[in-house]
Amino acid sequence: MTKPGNFERHCLLPRTPFPASVESQKPRLKKAQEFPILEKQNWLIHLHYIRKDYEACKAVIKEQLQETQGLCEYAIYVQALIFRLEGNIQESLELFQTCAILSPQCADNLKQVARSLFLLGKHKAAIEVYNEAAKLNQKDWEICHNLGVCYIYLKQFSKAQDQLHNALHLNRHDLTYIMLGKIHLLEGDLDKAIEIYKKAVEFSPENTELLTTLGLLYLQLGIYQKAFEHLGNALTYDPTNYKAILAAGSMMQTHGDFDVALTKYRVVACAVPESPPLWNNIGMCFFGKKKYVAAISCLKRANYLAPFDWKILYNLGLVHLTMQQYASAFHFLSAAINLQPKMGELYMLLAVALTNLEDPENAKRAYAEAVRLDKCNPLVNLNYAVLLYNQGERKGALAQYQEMERKVSLLKDSSSLEFDSEMVEMAQKLGAALQVGEALVWTKPVKDTKSKHRTTSTSKAAGFQQPLGSNQALGQAMSSAAAHRKLPSGAGTSQLTKPLSLLPEPEPTAEAHPAEASAQIRENRSRMTPE
Repeated sequence: MTKPGNFERHCLLPRTPFPASVESQKPRLKKAQEFPILEKQNWLIHLHYIRKDYEACKAVIKEQLQETQGLCEYAIYVQALIFRLEGNIQESLELFQTCAILSPQCADNLKQVARSLFLLGKHKAAIEVYNEAAKLNQKDWEICHNLGVCYIYLKQFSKAQDQLHNALHLNRHDLTYIMLGKIHLLEGDLDKAIEIYKKAVEFSPENTELLTTLGLLYLQLGIYQKAFEHLGNALTYDPTNYKAILAAGSMMQTHGDFDVALTKYRVVACAVPESPPLWNNIGMCFFGKKKYVAAISCLKRANYLAPFDWKILYNLGLVHLTMQQYASAFHFLSAAINLQPKMGELYMLLAVALTNLEDPENAKRAYAEAVRLDKCNPLVNLNYAVLLYNQGERKGALAQYQEMERKVSLLKDSSSLEFDSEMVEMAQKLGAALQVGEALVWTKPVKDTKSKHRTTSTSKAAGFQQPLGSNQALGQAMSSAAAHRKLPSGAGTSQLTKPLSLLPEPEPTAEAHPAEASAQIRENRSRMTPE
């Protein structure tokens, strides 16, 4: 048993302290200064940006730049992207240039600088920057593609083709094929454009834009079977593709099936109710059904939506001529000529309106300009000859009549043409009146079953009076022209009497020489409004 005294003595003994750690024995140092982490908010900036919450994104970017004294490259980069989306291209250019200074070896920064320059319309400067970016990354297909697009805007098509082919060699993309096809369309080479789009469809067979464009190109060449095939494939993959529906409706309208075409257009109207080509085509369907008031109403709406589209103005002038409203026709045809001064048909229709407005002198001037511009349409010479004959100028009328016969002979030799019966009859009457014989080169056309759908005379000229026994100046030749489509000579058959309509174009083609343009007369014309 322990003694209390011993116990108390044992408890009162001093305790031995634990040995101190090595770290505690080191002298304490001052805490190092904390440097800001430049990228610590990048995840949040990225999150807001991909969610398109741009206001919150800009707030985080502002805070990040204040903390880092404007040295956070990613924050500057995203802010530049937001400025570009908001339309502040110049501000985005300056920020991208800042990023390029912070990281001079980054090709992406240079690509964004070039992109901003491109959007500002500075294509040459953009090409220089793209070339600098190409030195840093020689296998970037996007650089080659964008260089090709810049060369297109500078109209240097050969260099553009080289760059686009390089892009396809590096990596095949639908957009590159589309731009390469656009070059051939701008050069007026439809055959090469079709070859490019065929390769594009082989690469991407479900791309409805490629299928629709290829169908429209076949439609321009008059190859209706392939046009239907590709447009049908486009509608199979996308039943709501309004461009394909509009093209199919236009083909039906061309063949006189106005009710079926209007059914198609009703579907398109739900998708794009403010499409100028749509309302133009609807108006010309009513024109084909001889519902002229409804036609004018639809065409006026199309003109309201596209006031500088000369094709719609052309149609308005045509319908007003048919309704014998010659002053209104003169107004719209004059506006169309101001926008398309190299189309002979416009001057011919203007001359018809002037003839009925009892202004033969200006009518002669308009006919003379039409003859100068249009080297292949015999209708111009026929109308001019009638006016001269009724003005007592038999010598001039005979010269125009002979020129008309020459054009008819060339057209009959080069392609299969169907001349309107009323036009043939009028030419025969004029020939008899001029005592040069009847039907020297004319043959009676075979009336097809759809001729009843074709529109009757578009205008009545004062030139055709009692001496010729008719008041019809144009016959059925200018039924419902909507656009001047450029076709290669000998491609398909053309008719002088076929109803015409607007189509969505694959791409606007380059201006043809007036002689070439007039050689491709009176077939279904197409138009595309870039969406």
